[in-house]
Amino acid sequence: MNKVKYLFKRICNMNFKSMFKKIDDIHIKTKKNKIFIFFDMIYCGLKYQAGYMDYELFEMYNLNRNQRKTVLTRGKNNAFIKELNDKKHIYKLASKKEFNTLFYKFLNRDWLDFNNSSEKEFNEFIKKHSTFMLKPIDGTCGKGIEKINTKNYKKKELFEYIQTKGNVILEEVIIQHSDMDKMYAGAINTCRIISILRDNEVHIVAAYLRIGNGSFVDNFNSGGMVVPVNKDTGIIEYNALDKAHNLYEYHPITKTKFIGFKIPMWEEALNLVKEAGKIVPEVRLVGWDIGISNKGPVIVEANDFPGHDIYQLPPHRTNGIGVLPEFEKAIYGTKK
Repeated sequence: MNKVKYLFKRICNMNFKSMFKKIDDIHIKTKKNKIFIFFDMIYCGLKYQAGYMDYELFEMYNLNRNQRKTVLTRGKNNAFIKELNDKKHIYKLASKKEFNTLFYKFLNRDWLDFNNSSEKEFNEFIKKHSTFMLKPIDGTCGKGIEKINTKNYKKKELFEYIQTKGNVILEEVIIQHSDMDKMYAGAINTCRIISILRDNEVHIVAAYLRIGNGSFVDNFNSGGMVVPVNKDTGIIEYNALDKAHNLYEYHPITKTKFIGFKIPMWEEALNLVKEAGKIVPEVRLVGWDIGISNKGPVIVEANDFPGHDIYQLPPHRTNGIGVLPEFEKAIYGTKK
């Protein structure tokens, strides 16, 4: 019944103009018949809860039945999050103020709740941190984040400027590990580590490195790149991909090669996630953004609704197999 309700809701809210544009794009790319693509797209929606965006993003038109059933689609991802994450507790991760308070042990950096601080407290903060990050309390996907250099403002002018930004927090800038700087020094290149809590044990499901590319943010949806990381070894085994489907063997700016690059302090990063994953047991599926600083791994933020768009991208799949079996194993103790 839940599956039917989800599909009915998706159909009612569907952008049919965008759907048919995807069909045209796939036809041009594959030369497959448009009518075939249309009905196959509908079939994948009914059978695998894959919308037309998933169908195109994960290239389901190139997959056989056994491969398709391993893809973690939007519908299945949403169902897992609904099953595992209690709505009454997700504010503890979603609000940066709540999160920084609760997970302060894992931040390893100074921060200030600007809207609930005095001008004197603000001046003390910027005296210690001449450069800092400004983050909207409820921001996502790197939107609204600014890197502020106090040398570009007068004190009063800066205070008044930040007042115009709404509800924000200020954070000390993370000094990135030198090995991660070799990949790209213009942003904190975070490791997205997905964990699932079951029977009081935190299971690491998958890991990805998100890399900046000409910007101070690394987010895949904000101009960055993404590549899977072997969750056991911390070593990159694929080339990186950006939102425009460009594949990179080397970082276009630093010329660092992706395949074979090892994330420093990987075991420490996994141990951090395994400890942090028990802090809010009511939220069991979390996407942790971990930075590797010169002080060790730190949590940048945590996502109670981690997007599935960076999972199992076509250039990052082996034999067309997706991540769904790993999620099912972590949630239920066995692959379905």
